[in-house]
Amino acid sequence: MHETPHILRRLWKRWDTRLSLIIVAAYSLCAAYGEWAYQSAKLADRVPAYNEVNQAFSYVPPAFVRMFQNAPRPEGQPLYLLGSDNLGRDVGQRLIQGARIAFHVGIITSLIAIPLGVLLGCLGGYFGGRTDSLVVWLCATVASMPGLLFILAIAMVVGKGLLGIYLGIGLTTWVSVCRNVRGEVIKHRNRTYVLAATVLGYGNLRIMFRHILPNVAHIVLIAFSIRFPASVATEVFISFLGIGVQSEPSWGIMINSARLRLWQGVWWEMTFVTLAIFLLVLAFNHLADALRDLLDPALRAE
Repeated sequence: MHETPHILRRLWKRWDTRLSLIIVAAYSLCAAYGEWAYQSAKLADRVPAYNEVNQAFSYVPPAFVRMFQNAPRPEGQPLYLLGSDNLGRDVGQRLIQGARIAFHVGIITSLIAIPLGVLLGCLGGYFGGRTDSLVVWLCATVASMPGLLFILAIAMVVGKGLLGIYLGIGLTTWVSVCRNVRGEVIKHRNRTYVLAATVLGYGNLRIMFRHILPNVAHIVLIAFSIRFPASVATEVFISFLGIGVQSEPSWGIMINSARLRLWQGVWWEMTFVTLAIFLLVLAFNHLADALRDLLDPALRAE
């Protein structure tokens, strides 16, 4: 794990992962700006700019379309770089808020699922016996449940909003992390450095979390890069069904409303939302593959 500080440098050497890092950084900046805009409007107790209704300028096409058509912008019309929706709201600003919600979901659900999976995987892999049997049973039980239905059930019990999505996704997606960590811990628990620590009288928790866990930490990093886009995609689908966040412009809500206007020739909202989701998921999946190639000892040994 001594190579961990150099991960970004090694990723940056490849043009494809460099592009993925740039895309993720751009989304991060958009999410940070969206959080600032949301909190500023909340503190000022005013309607955020992305939720301001201006039906006089509904269905305005993107600015580049008017540029190609040599059509002047009417007086008083805001500059809609990515067009406006049926209520005259700026699609570009709402996309940025969608990125903010996506990052909330991806980060918070990962902070629930990954620590839970790591803890159970370490306990089961290190202690074995009944502890391991209990962990394996929990994994099999959760994995046998229809994941989406379980998430929907938790979201319905907690109530519509992001809290239900956080808990639903976080409590149902830890199984793969647990299984991977458990397998790695089983391989490490009988190695020389662990036996030496045991002979020196170190406690089990110290051996697990200070000696074994750093040597399997690459799984955590890879798991985050996989879990993040998966959580975002799940939130988009749940919000599309109308169970997720209601008053904020989630990408799922934007897709649900944009699909009803495609037949009217209003293509830009659906196009830009779909492209935003596609690029984010593609960038994270590509980084996950690159991180696995760099950090997985089995692959490096080949």
